[in-house]
Amino acid sequence: QSPKMIERAQALIKPIDLLINHKKEVDYERIRDFGPDRAASEWLLRCGASVRYQGYERWQQDYNGLPPGPLGKYKIQAIDATESCIMYQGFDYLDGLEHVEEIKLRKCIYIEDACLERLSKTVTLQESLRRLEIISCGNVGDKGIIALHSLSNLEYLFLCDLPGIREKQKTLELLQKARPTLQVELDLV
Repeated sequence: QSPKMIERAQALIKPIDLLINHKKEVDYERIRDFGPDRAASEWLLRCGASVRYQGYERWQQDYNGLPPGPLGKYKIQAIDATESCIMYQGFDYLDGLEHVEEIKLRKCIYIEDACLERLSKTVTLQESLRRLEIISCGNVGDKGIIALHSLSNLEYLFLCDLPGIREKQKTLELLQKARPTLQVELDLV
């Protein structure tokens, strides 16, 4: 363990650390300059998620293939975060998204209760979000699911393979009491 070996190891780790930390920090200047939809698209794609824009059927998966165009032309309508590394620190990118109707969180290891609470407090999503799927996100528990009652226009919620939900019946009852018209589909063991 010579000092040179330690120095080399640190030199190798630094670029990886910068890449990881780059994803965590929200670039508020970019949101201001390019709009919330463009900035959120960039963050989501860098994290491995996909987005679909209003008026388009094709999912955008490639960061380098983001469509150019006038500011505000492309509005995110759907987010598929399957196996992505989105995490709480980046959720400020979701502020200002006014057209998101559907979000899929599938096998997202960094999604936890605090993320769902933050999602539920996002005013624009409270109004626009209609469908939400949470599948195989092991850090999601009762608290996060109950917080979803704030999504006032949510019509459909699918919950599957969420071992962090300990009190399934009580959680479901609380959610349905707060949102009686919400269609909830469960596949919880």
